[in-house]
Order: sequence, then structure tokens, then C-alpha cells
Amino acid sequence: MDLPRVLRPQNLVYSGKSKDVYRIPDGPYAGKYAFVFTDRATGYRDAQGNPVFDPGYDTVVGDIPGKGAIALRFAVHFFELLKKSGIPTHYVATAGETVMIVEPADPLSLPAAAPEFPGAAPLQNLEWTWRNNAMGSFWRRYPFVRPGQNLHRVVEAWTKGESDILITYEALEAAGVMTRAEIESVDRLVRDIAEVICRDFAARGLHIVDGKFELGRLKHGDGKIVLIDEISPDVLRTCNGYASDAAGDCTAYRECIRTTFEGGRRTIKGLRQQTAAQLEKAVLG
Repeated sequence: MDLPRVLRPQNLVYSGKSKDVYRIPDGPYAGKYAFVFTDRATGYRDAQGNPVFDPGYDTVVGDIPGKGAIALRFAVHFFELLKKSGIPTHYVATAGETVMIVEPADPLSLPAAAPEFPGAAPLQNLEWTWRNNAMGSFWRRYPFVRPGQNLHRVVEAWTKGESDILITYEALEAAGVMTRAEIESVDRLVRDIAEVICRDFAARGLHIVDGKFELGRLKHGDGKIVLIDEISPDVLRTCNGYASDAAGDCTAYRECIRTTFEGGRRTIKGLRQQTAAQLEKAVLG
């Protein structure tokens, strides 16, 4: 594939915080998309104006040399594993150190039903969270649950936008976003994807607490719903030193989980949580 020809401004479909997406106009991959993993990184600036890189922020504050190539290798590792397990994704192939070829897909979205009403807004996309243990926003929403408790891989759907909002399966069906059959199929798909990834990390002595994926409908064929976007360290909360009892609950939660409650605000943190750099090293060596 002629990458310089593909990566021309007229072929640009979307430019995000960490990736650029180009339409492939011709050649063996004509009609597919090229995902370009960039070195752009999000974070904030300190009092002196220096960039502090943090994937939890949404503002790009600079470049991390080599970040794009590492992100591609990490994503491809898991897309290949999923392919071997017969799990559908939009992944096709790689082209160079930072480019991934994917099937075009539409996010699970819906236009505003009554845009003439002030405040009406479309559903831009859905994000699917799966949780092995009670951490993060799950515990903050349900503080009656023990931190680190085994959740048996519960799956949640969230709307994506300026602020993510939890949406029930019943609401997805009632609003016409997805059919009940599609929702049940997606729930199984997310669990299957999580199982492959968790198994791979367990072989490396690591435990995944929770993760999140994006799904979309393929534009070609019958519109099958598949895993899209990428799999990166930024969407996986992983720890080491996990030791479960017969019920699957972590026995080390008293030593490694810390919570606070100040001004009506709850926080929770795992002291053995792995950084993105640590996860990349564990997977890529």
C-alpha cells in the first residue's frame, strides 16, 4: 500500500487526541480505513507551564516519542489473539510501524429524536465497561459494596460525550438504539473479549480489575456489531499481587485498596495498579 498517497489531507476522515483516521481510496485495501497511531499525548500543564502526561485527561499537551508505535504493537497483539479465538473485530492488518488497517464501522449512535427542543442532543457513541472487581466509579456509585469484591464480570453500557452517562439495557432498547437480541449478543461479545484479554494477562502474573471497549456496526455486509477502535493500556485497570478466595474476592484488598470520603466525594485507589508503561513492558517485553 502506498502510505504517502493514503495519508493525504483529502483522505482524512477524523483526527482525534491520539489517532488520525484516513480513508484508503484505492489499492488492495480500497474502501477500508487507515488508523494512524500518533505520538500525541494527553495531560495537563503544571504551574510552570510544563506538560504533565496523564491519560486520564482529555487535552493534548505534547508528544511522547515512540508512543504511537508502542500503542499499535499493543493493540495488534490483542487483536491477533481475538482473531485466533474467532471473536469479530474491525482489525485487518498493519502497514508500517504506526498504521493499522481496519474495516469501516459506524459507532453505536442515534440522532436526536426532536432536535427542535433546546437541550436535545444525539447519542454519539456507546462505551462498554466490564468489571471483574468493585473499583472506580462502580464503588463510588455503590459504596455499600466491599472494595475489590468479585463482580463476576458485570457489563455496563455508557453514553459517550462531554460526560459519560450510565444507561441501562432497558433504556437502550426503549430508545431504539439497539434491539434486545443485539443487546444480548453484545453482552456476550464483551464478556468473550474480556475473557481472552484476562487470560493473557493472568499468564503474565497480572489481574485485570476492569476495562472498557467501543463497539460498532460494520459498514459493509450485514452491519455486524464488532469490537472497534483499539485496545490500549489506558482502558485496562490492572494490578499485581491479586489473591482470591473461594468466592473469587481479593484477599489483599485491605492492604492495597485505599478510599477517602471528603466533602461528600468518594475516591478509591488500588495501590498495586500498573501504569501504562508497566503494562506495555509486560505485554511487549
